[in-house]
Amino acid sequence: MTRNNHFPHLMRAFFYEWLVEQRNASIHTVRSYRDAWRLFLRFVAKRAGKKVAMITLADLTAREVIAFLGHAEHERGGTIGTRNCRLAAIRSFFNFVATRDPGSIAQCVEILNIPIKRAPVSEPCYLDPMEVTAILAQPDRSTLEGMRDHALLSFLYNSGARIQEALDLCPDAIRFDSPSCVRLTGKGRKERICPLWPETMMLLRKLLERQPRAPDQRLFVNRYGQPLSASGVRFKLAAYVKAAAETTPTLRDKHVTPHAFRHATAVHLISAGVDVTVIRSWLGHVSLDTTNHYARANLETKRKALEKVGAPEAPSRQPSWKRDTSVLAWLDML
Repeated sequence: MTRNNHFPHLMRAFFYEWLVEQRNASIHTVRSYRDAWRLFLRFVAKRAGKKVAMITLADLTAREVIAFLGHAEHERGGTIGTRNCRLAAIRSFFNFVATRDPGSIAQCVEILNIPIKRAPVSEPCYLDPMEVTAILAQPDRSTLEGMRDHALLSFLYNSGARIQEALDLCPDAIRFDSPSCVRLTGKGRKERICPLWPETMMLLRKLLERQPRAPDQRLFVNRYGQPLSASGVRFKLAAYVKAAAETTPTLRDKHVTPHAFRHATAVHLISAGVDVTVIRSWLGHVSLDTTNHYARANLETKRKALEKVGAPEAPSRQPSWKRDTSVLAWLDML
């Protein structure tokens, strides 16, 4: 790092002063931006043939950003959504740099004008009730690990929580008295209250009895007492889905992730006739359009609607314009 290289100071100010102090970004946002910049800097350093510590702001051109996004999507096998998340972290930094280093505004504008890539909107993968039952039957509840996994998956299905919302859950966010409910903190630190079934509450009680936790400690932890990670849950879930597919073949064609339980909650609520505004509040959606997406994906609801409409009846006789031969003859002459 040279004396005239201001990039390290800008990077430090971006994370500590702007993200943490001014924006009060969540720890998840900070880590996401950190990972994006770690990958980007290594990519630029490799292409430039220099160490990461020697990179300057001038090395981070719009061309390098575009090349990195292509690398993240195609060579690393990331999705378009992941690619857009990487771009958001980079654009956020250069939006900050434009206010601190006026001499770099032209470079910043070029990068800020890199568009978000549009991705096809696919139908969400959700689980049928029998598929949920088959997966929940897989954990060995005689062991602490199996009891934890069964409680976690049951909680995901009951509450429709995002996986990180569930992993951040502490005992003091749960109301064990009737009516049972849980307080979840979602995106943008927005809180919402979700009701809990007595069965789910019993599972959480038994888990706490077997593995006591302080009110402010994470509820779902590994064998070492450390909080579970989302990747760890996905790994365990994949094993349970594979085992459940032996008795429920429809699971073989589905890519089941922890988020699939959230999709299942939404679709099953819609099938039960719950109003979409209630489901929006239940799941913590910002826009009602997101909730309506589940209504479009629910094939059973579409089938019931089609049954109510019924097939059109064939007319008993031809319409008058077909019976009038003079009109048909005139049309043939045109």
